[in-house]
Amino acid sequence: MKICVLPGDGIGPEITAEAVRVLKALDLAVEMEEALLGGCAVDATGDPYPEATQKLAQAADAVLLGAVGGPKWDSYPREQRPERGLLGIRKQLGLFANLRPAILYSELANASTLKPDVVAGLDILIVRELTGDIYFGQPRGIEVRNGERFGLNTMHYTESEIRRILRVAFEAARKRSRKVCSVDKMNVLECTQLWRDVAIETGREYPDVELSHMLVDNAAMQLVKNPRQFDVMVTGNMFGDILSDEASMLTGSIGMLPSASLDANNKGLYEPCHGSAPDIAGKGVANPLATILSVAMMLRYTFVNDAAARRIEDAVKKVLAQGFRTGDIYEPGMKQVGTREMGDAVLAAL
Repeated sequence: MKICVLPGDGIGPEITAEAVRVLKALDLAVEMEEALLGGCAVDATGDPYPEATQKLAQAADAVLLGAVGGPKWDSYPREQRPERGLLGIRKQLGLFANLRPAILYSELANASTLKPDVVAGLDILIVRELTGDIYFGQPRGIEVRNGERFGLNTMHYTESEIRRILRVAFEAARKRSRKVCSVDKMNVLECTQLWRDVAIETGREYPDVELSHMLVDNAAMQLVKNPRQFDVMVTGNMFGDILSDEASMLTGSIGMLPSASLDANNKGLYEPCHGSAPDIAGKGVANPLATILSVAMMLRYTFVNDAAARRIEDAVKKVLAQGFRTGDIYEPGMKQVGTREMGDAVLAAL
């Protein structure tokens, strides 16, 4: 298994180091090589996604990413900002399907800002289209029109782009509770009217899966009001970006949530849902569990090793049951630990 490791910026190197330790402890046939992506790549090469990283990522079977970005680079030209590196690797590798599970571990029920009876047993999979929509649409930019600044972004999707992400959602639902909720804004946006039309057509190919539709504003409300109604949610790039972050907080901490971004052959980029958290970088207090759980997703989806994936997931559950907590999920009576100590606990549980 050839894995390209991209520690990135902020807390990225700290949390990635713990995930790599866990992966090595499984004693699998793995080759890992590190490269630069994001702000660290800009500092070293002037490019957030340098050519050397591109070659390594393309040659690898999977990519493990920490996090990119930080205020240090906010004033840089847009093409040099760390996020352009992330968008670039997604586009180049054809990573169109982003899978973000939002699972509430019973041990963390009190960490959620919602009442335990609302979120108990929560298990949602958000499937987000990743290479289209307003984030990539052209034309785009800021220009001067009639003497004032004018900002422009373009939302668009092709029928084939919509259909392929919907099929990912339907196939995932077949392995879960066989329910798909497609999220759009068809009452205002023609682009998402097409999304709903294609969803209805594609749903006919999966008569064993229940298909429902929801406007994005209502979906945002329902995630807080009654999140357990959802099994698989599927939506476009921008809506998925927002809803998946909202869903993450239902679980108590975004520091617990992994993600996978897959191409048509299940080659994937695996990363925690949280950002680079520059305010705590270098302090050894970041939660590495989302990155460790991202390794479990890598083993499951790209390397089809469900047994190894379950070992990691079971180890994380055991660590939580033993009371180990980083600061973001800490509650009185638990044992607060740092990044390295949490990694140690997972290794011991393995």
